[in-house]
Parts: sequence; C-alpha cells; structure tokens
Amino acid sequence: MTAIKSFADGDEVTGFFLLKLAEVKQTNATPPKPYFDLILADSTGEISAKLWDISSADKETFFSMMLVKVQGVVQLYRDRLQLKIARIRKVTPEDGCSIQDFLRTAPVAAEDLVAAIAGAAASIRDEEMRAIVDFCIAKAGDKLLHYPAAKGMHHAYYAGLAYHTARMLELGEFIAGQRPFLNAELLKAGIILHDIAKTEEMNAELGVVREYSLTGKLLGHISLVSGWITEAAIRLGLDPGAENVIALQHLVLSHHNLGEWGSPVQPQLPEAVALHHIDQLDAKLQAVEDALDAMNANDEWSAPVRVLENKQIYRMKKPGK
Repeated sequence: MTAIKSFADGDEVTGFFLLKLAEVKQTNATPPKPYFDLILADSTGEISAKLWDISSADKETFFSMMLVKVQGVVQLYRDRLQLKIARIRKVTPEDGCSIQDFLRTAPVAAEDLVAAIAGAAASIRDEEMRAIVDFCIAKAGDKLLHYPAAKGMHHAYYAGLAYHTARMLELGEFIAGQRPFLNAELLKAGIILHDIAKTEEMNAELGVVREYSLTGKLLGHISLVSGWITEAAIRLGLDPGAENVIALQHLVLSHHNLGEWGSPVQPQLPEAVALHHIDQLDAKLQAVEDALDAMNANDEWSAPVRVLENKQIYRMKKPGK
C-alpha cells in the first residue's frame, strides 16, 4: 500500500487509512447536496478527501477516529493534494488492521518526554514556583503522555504537546545560559506551563483532536492555565498576588504576543519575550520539518505551510545531486 507521504497527482489509490476527521457539508449546487469532507491519515501524514453524493446511511456509518478502506484518485486542488473517493467501507476484523499502525507519534517516547518535563520542574529551586508547576503538571495528569500540541497547526500528533514542551526546554536552557540577565527558573516554569492547559482545552484521543471542549471554546488554554496558577496558589496557601505568581501568569498570558493570536497582554518581562520567541521558533521549525518530511523524493517545493502565511518551502539539492 502506498503511504500518504508518497502520493502524487493522478495516483489511483486503494488502501487502509485512519479516518481522522469526518464532517458533513453542503455543496453550492441548487438545491445543495450533502458530502463528506474528510481527513485521512497514516503514520506518514494526512490528506484531505472528499466523498460526494453521500446517503443517509453514509452519515450513520462513517465517523472520526475509525479505520476505513478507501479507493480513489489523488488530485491537485489549490496547490494541495486531495483524494477524490470512489469507494469507502469500514475496516473489518478480517482486514487485520490496528489503529496504532496509522498514528503519527512524537519521535521520542512519550514516557521519556514526560520524565524530562518532570525533571525540569524538579530542578526549579524556587519552592513556591516549583509547587505551582507541580500542581499544574498533576492537573494535566496522564493526558500529557498522549495529547497533541494543537489540532493541526504544529505538533498535531501523539505526545506532540510533551515533545513541543521538551524541545522548548532545551532551547530555553541554551538561551538562558547565553543571556544571564534572564531568570532561568521563571523561563523554565513558563515553558512548562504555557500550553499545559491544552489538555483541558481540547478533547483528544490517541493524539488526534476530536473537538474543542466547552471550556476550550469559551476560555481557551491561555486563560485556563492562568486560572490553574491562581488555583494552585490558593490551594498551596500562597499569596495569589505575590510577584512570582503574577510573573508566571504574565508569561502564560502573553506568550502568543498579540490579542488576535489569543494573548490579552503583550510580553513585558524579559522572560516573557524569550518565551514567546522560543515558542514561535519551535512551532515554526516543526511545521517546516513536517512539510519537508511530507515531500516526495523528487519534489522541490513543499505544500503551503500554514504557520508561515502559507508560504512554500524550497528544498535545496544536496551537494553532488
């Protein structure tokens, strides 16, 4: 079976896939007709797919997070590949498929990533700040082992949140060493906490976001984690108005930098400036890496990268090629 990563325009495809997302939409015809807007995935990537002229039975048969067998044709649409489905059915036990075979996962074991995060938290010498971080890690619980960092923007796979956090901790350690004026412990705590409430913002299964939760839609992870910090301070008998508590809240509230990106305030602490750019660097480089990994061997340009204003990435030829 051809992997999604190797799909090319015009390919006729028959194979098994994870139905990562299934949405019923309406065509622009008069009268409008229902169709399925799907995302199919395997361990190498994902592709948008369309199933036209669906029936009422189809609507009751196909749902997100199930395995399917699909026959269709790969087409290029607006500079992106998509699959026009001719036939689709649910996977049966006789097919011998396991959902684990179709999941993309972080390149480092989830247990090792969470251990690295816990180790970084334990190294925070400020007892009050460490206690707040530990409280929030415990609140995220086992979700930290498998949650993605986003629905689709970056690190959108099994253990993606822990991988994103661990890589940011590495960057933060380097930058704090290079810039001694930074409070390394505050920066470390901010990195651990900046996205941790995504475990409450999103409903995810096996690294795939099914939907955003009610609190996620109405509050968002930035506001949620700020509340977690206040909750931690109160439960631990700390002063919620203490400077280190307010500083930690400022880091998480400002890490998106702009109101249109979700931050109610802009960075006004040195560590907040560092956190924002470390977050951006890791997220954008991961998106570039993902785009390069998804390219076929003979491709020169990647698909448009959403976090880079839909710019394509050019892959230079290796010396001697």
